[in-house]
Amino acid sequence: MPDSLSKQLPPVVLFILGIVSISAGLIFAYIGKAWVRFHGWVYRAKEPKWFWWEVALYILAGLGLFAVFLSL
Repeated sequence: MPDSLSKQLPPVVLFILGIVSISAGLIFAYIGKAWVRFHGWVYRAKEPKWFWWEVALYILAGLGLFAVFLSL
């Protein structure tokens, strides 16, 4: 029996969003700046703690989306 999440989104959307989120986290780690919604760009050299927190959130969000995709 399908749950409410699978009725709302096709599973492929979760997979694609997971790829986009993990890719963004890896690209931000490579270039040394991360986009924060209300703060703008955060640079690795100026605010390392905030920067790595944002990179980790992007990657963990992508892994969470993969986990939901695999559970469907």
